[in-house]
Amino acid sequence: MKNRDLLIGFVTGAAAAYLIKEVNDRRQTLYPADDVLESVKNAFKEEGPIDGSWIYMKAEPFNRYAISTDVYKGGISRHKDDELQQFEFAADAYTGAIVEINKV
Repeated sequence: MKNRDLLIGFVTGAAAAYLIKEVNDRRQTLYPADDVLESVKNAFKEEGPIDGSWIYMKAEPFNRYAISTDVYKGGISRHKDDELQQFEFAADAYTGAIVEINKV
């Protein structure tokens, strides 16, 4: 085996490793759905106790006006003034930020 062949193999391997690293670093990772639910629950707990909560663990596409992203959808239920209140929310799957809350 010639030194030239060895050098070409080394350079090719190093370039491939660098490209794989760059692609992996640029890929957006999803925010954990459990953490999103926990932050929503904590925000609602500031107003009083909650009875139940849920979240879909799979992100869904969300389009609103000029905004397109993936979101987690979930809900919170609580009793306030002897009345059951239910809320549904959508949270950005990449940042965890709430993009929509609706009272059901």
